[in-house]
Amino acid sequence: MSRMPDPPIAPHPSLASTLRILRHYYGKPPAPISTDPFRLILWEQVAYLVPEARRREAYAALRSTVGLTPAAILGAPTNTLHAITRLGGAIAAPIRAARLRHSAELVLGHWKGDLKRALRLPLPQARRALAAFPMIGEPGADKILVFTGTARLLPLDSNGLRVLQRLGLVKEVRDYRTAYRGAQAALTPRLPRTRDALIGAYYLLREHGQTLCRRSAPRCSECPLRPGCPTGRSRGHDT
Repeated sequence: MSRMPDPPIAPHPSLASTLRILRHYYGKPPAPISTDPFRLILWEQVAYLVPEARRREAYAALRSTVGLTPAAILGAPTNTLHAITRLGGAIAAPIRAARLRHSAELVLGHWKGDLKRALRLPLPQARRALAAFPMIGEPGADKILVFTGTARLLPLDSNGLRVLQRLGLVKEVRDYRTAYRGAQAALTPRLPRTRDALIGAYYLLREHGQTLCRRSAPRCSECPLRPGCPTGRSRGHDT
């Protein structure tokens, strides 16, 4: 996403003002790779700890070489899946290949080949069903629920959650799961209204956490949110 000069920020940031400033700074967020729940799971599993461009390369290889249906994944040779997951990073590539196959088996065996059936369940059950897939978990399930237009939530990865904690918009708690659930509860009354706005919020917060509001050595002096950020102001001008 291209960056633009940052506008002034209010002294006490809100979620809405934060997202507005980030959108001005980073530009329009990308669209999700898919709105199909199974394809979104494949997107998460095909790569690990690699740049977005590398993940897209691996996903494109899976789509063109194998296909993105459960039947196609199950019918693919193991060495083909392994080669594709290696495109998405060397870490645990054989394990991720096995997870692609396991996910396909789960959809065919439990959901009759159509994971969209899970989206029609009550929200807590739908979340549990999606979180049961390898490498998904509760935050990943929420991301799928939002990207498919099933639920009105703000999906947060660790980067996005850290941004909101440093801004003081949600409480900072040491345990990630507790912090994540607390953030969801705190943000519910302030969420953007549309699916596209929620997806954009996810991408903007993630981008900011990856580039400027990093876990270590945050670049506070460059941050467009700094005037309203208690953490940024407390760091002085040494970053």
